Amino acid sequence: MSPSTGPPRRLGRRLTQLYAGLLLYGASIGLMVRSGLGLPPWDVLHQGIARHTGLSIGTVSIVAGAAVLLLWAPMRQRPGLGTVSNVVLVGLAMDGTVWLAPAPQALALRIPMVAAAVVLNGVATGLYISARFGPGPRDGLMTGLHRVTGRSVRLVRTAIEAAVLVSGLLLGGTAGAGTVVYALGIGPLSQLFLRVFALPEQRAEAEATAAAGPSRVVARGSRRHEEHAAGGQRRAWWRGGAILRR
Repeated sequence: MSPSTGPPRRLGRRLTQLYAGLLLYGASIGLMVRSGLGLPPWDVLHQGIARHTGLSIGTVSIVAGAAVLLLWAPMRQRPGLGTVSNVVLVGLAMDGTVWLAPAPQALALRIPMVAAAVVLNGVATGLYISARFGPGPRDGLMTGLHRVTGRSVRLVRTAIEAAVLVSGLLLGGTAGAGTVVYALGIGPLSQLFLRVFALPEQRAEAEATAAAGPSRVVARGSRRHEEHAAGGQRRAWWRGGAILRR
């Protein structure tokens, strides 16, 4: 591959991964809505607000994403193309899927639907994060608060998601078996598909790290860190703190 054709091809692949991932992400949440078995924490909140406002859940997701993005300013977070695209496309894909997909009544159909949705969400996560166009607005809020408060990413993420989950439940959002399946499955699935869809330079970076010597890999939520034995320094695997949730 010549230098003149390499960068455009690489950019084209990244853009394809970004937009395919965001659309599939929204579709996966739409399928979870139709299954009626529970949603991820942020979408429990979106659904609860939708029930009180008459707006669609996708519209609420877009408005909420834009509102969260405004909170980046005082924390000096910088959005990327993926951040802005995330705000719009996930909600649109979610509404489109809710409109198109049937809502099965039989539990024998609802369970496979929610399982397929969680797997699809993992695929979508691997696609759009590997594209490296910036984190979603909600994850940018998490990393911003982590930096400003000095608290661990684990603590900040847990606090945010617990708050939005409780708020969503109080507003009438749906949590259930699907919420639990999502919480348990999305980490391993995302880690798997991040490797599957990694760009060549990401694979080379991983191989170089492995060859450098023993390290302890810490994967939590949407960040992946590698702590080297020498110096105990941590290096973010995904540029800009890209993380698993939007």
